[in-house]
Amino acid sequence: MLLFSLCRMGFYLYNTSFFPDMSMLTLVKLMLAGLRFDLVSVLYVNMLFIVLMVLPFKFRFNYGYQEFLKYTFFITNGFALALNVSDFIYYKFTLRRTTADVVKQFENEQNLEGLFFQFLVDYWYALLFWLLLIVVMVVLYNRVRIWGPQTKNSIVFYISSVLLLAVIAFLTVGGIRGGFRHSTRPITLSNAGEYVSDPRDISIVLNTPFTIIRTIGRTKVQPVNFFSSEEVEKIYSPVHYPKDSLAFEKKNVVVLILESFSKEFFGTFNKEKDNGTYKGYTPFLDSLIEHSLTYEYSFANGRKSIDGLPSVISSIPSLGVPYFLSPYSGNKINSLASLLKTKGYHTSFFHGAPNGSMGFKAFMNLAGVDSYYGMTEYDNDDDFDGLWGIWDDKFLDFYASKLNEFPQPFMSSFFSVSSHHPFKIPDVYKDKFKEGRVPISKCIEYTDYSLKQFFAKASKMPWYQNTLFVITADHTSSNAIFDDHRTAWGFFSVPVIFFTPDQSLSGRKQEIIQQIDIMPSVLGHLHYDKPYFAYGRNVFNEEVEPFAFNYKDNIYQLFERDFLLIFDGKQSLGLYNFKQDKMITNNLLKQYPDVVQRMEVKMKAFIQQYNNRMIEDKLTVTK
Repeated sequence: MLLFSLCRMGFYLYNTSFFPDMSMLTLVKLMLAGLRFDLVSVLYVNMLFIVLMVLPFKFRFNYGYQEFLKYTFFITNGFALALNVSDFIYYKFTLRRTTADVVKQFENEQNLEGLFFQFLVDYWYALLFWLLLIVVMVVLYNRVRIWGPQTKNSIVFYISSVLLLAVIAFLTVGGIRGGFRHSTRPITLSNAGEYVSDPRDISIVLNTPFTIIRTIGRTKVQPVNFFSSEEVEKIYSPVHYPKDSLAFEKKNVVVLILESFSKEFFGTFNKEKDNGTYKGYTPFLDSLIEHSLTYEYSFANGRKSIDGLPSVISSIPSLGVPYFLSPYSGNKINSLASLLKTKGYHTSFFHGAPNGSMGFKAFMNLAGVDSYYGMTEYDNDDDFDGLWGIWDDKFLDFYASKLNEFPQPFMSSFFSVSSHHPFKIPDVYKDKFKEGRVPISKCIEYTDYSLKQFFAKASKMPWYQNTLFVITADHTSSNAIFDDHRTAWGFFSVPVIFFTPDQSLSGRKQEIIQQIDIMPSVLGHLHYDKPYFAYGRNVFNEEVEPFAFNYKDNIYQLFERDFLLIFDGKQSLGLYNFKQDKMITNNLLKQYPDVVQRMEVKMKAFIQQYNNRMIEDKLTVTK
């Protein structure tokens, strides 16, 4: 329990920037609340040790048996402590404690050993902290001396041992459940909400072994019935029935998804920063935006790459567990690829990582993409960055060339890899792109430059003028520069850019847009005329009110008009004017009950449509 508390303190100290305004009193309360969850983890982790220690037989006092138990204790608890310490680092990428889906998330990676050792080198201080914990554990354990049995009478020994076994079993089960009452439900992740006033503090209360154990074999998606089937369809429906009378336009569609391209890296979106002197790290994209359609308030629907891809391509957001790691990943879905194929489109996906990385290949197959191009198809390991995949400039050049080979019309998507930890760029560019204010800065500049080269090459090709380009990020970077990008809205603030060479789409709208709006908006721009399924909206249909939806730390967030509503699945926890209150500090929950009621109805309808349709496999339009 002591070691787990030290891990909690280490977790907080390493991630203090994510918990601004934390007072000492609040931290102490969170530390004490965490003991309840630590107890559960300690009992789970040490279950084998406990059972072997209390067997009602005298051989348990033998030296060899006790040595075996000692190393059992060291191994199981050492692993649990490693999980806790690993979240010192991983938390900033996901903004939540790691859950059981992390195993599936990385099961397709072909370079896990290289990544593992690279992380050990880069985050040596976390490794050192873990080793110090192990030393403390070993020293304290060896201070305990065990001898016996204390009772020489064998009858008394066996009877007392059996009775104590029953008592220990009762206490262990009660500890794991979180209480002894018959009505007590087993303690789970949502119980941490009882101890916090700000949802982001939930991650301090919890510990990583607990979140992994409690999510094994479980899904966060449960059926809900806030409204009747007829009512929920009237409030919010993900089924789109286009009313466009214009003829379908067979434009090519190219979707560029950029790894970790937070909106704060763009100079054009942050002109007021640094007293108006901030230039950002995306000079090419900033210049492109001047001739594109963008939005003032644009959001991701998740915090990981595997959240972003289904959101952008299939208009399916993540609710905790990424869609294609969930039990429903085999559901029938539609996507930009599958829908445009009915109009004669060639479809493809490009990702410079080893084939199958992140499970992208499997998802694209389900999404109806014809051709997948990865590291295997690139077929030149000389351009491999050593960890993630082919350098962006090389793979984007390859991408432009391949697009020129496809029959028109085509729909193609590209996912970059270079703007990623450990934040390396090719040696040839080391003098061109220097370290910025955060480690990822030079990678952002490098990928932006690579995009410049891609557009320069593509602009000379015959398909270019008849193409709609959509540019967005998979999620925000863990390396935030400004404080307002460490908030409930900043954590999800990514660009969404629509560009056509004829500049028929231009300007910056003061509206909300999200990743799941990309698919229906592309279809709307092309005047797609058949019913389809999408959780987002067509931004070119002004009859539908803009909104954005995302989820973190077991909390739902809804952006609509000027407000952000935070909802825990049962009740609203906060209402903020996110446009004026950039740091999300002024809770307006009691001041605007009518706004809370309106947004809560929309939130509940969205959750019901998401959960129930996911469970019932109703993610397409049935004829």
